[in-house]
Amino acid sequence: MEINVLLFGQLSESIGKSSLKLTGISTTDELKIRLQQQFPGLEKMTYSIAVNKQIIQKNTPLNSGDEVALLPPFSGG
Repeated sequence: MEINVLLFGQLSESIGKSSLKLTGISTTDELKIRLQQQFPGLEKMTYSIAVNKQIIQKNTPLNSGDEVALLPPFSGG
């Protein structure tokens, strides 16, 4: 199972990439843990998660081919 992770703004700058392909992850909670292990700087950052262009508020199952976006806080008006 492979998912595509897109990173934006300060998140992308922090790890030096705008996208990642990851395998062996079945939920968004597992994704957060894996990313924080690989990129410890993410642990201190605030971000929202969108799965297939829908912002989620709780742990969500992931399927092969899903697109997950990590979105920095929004501002503006």
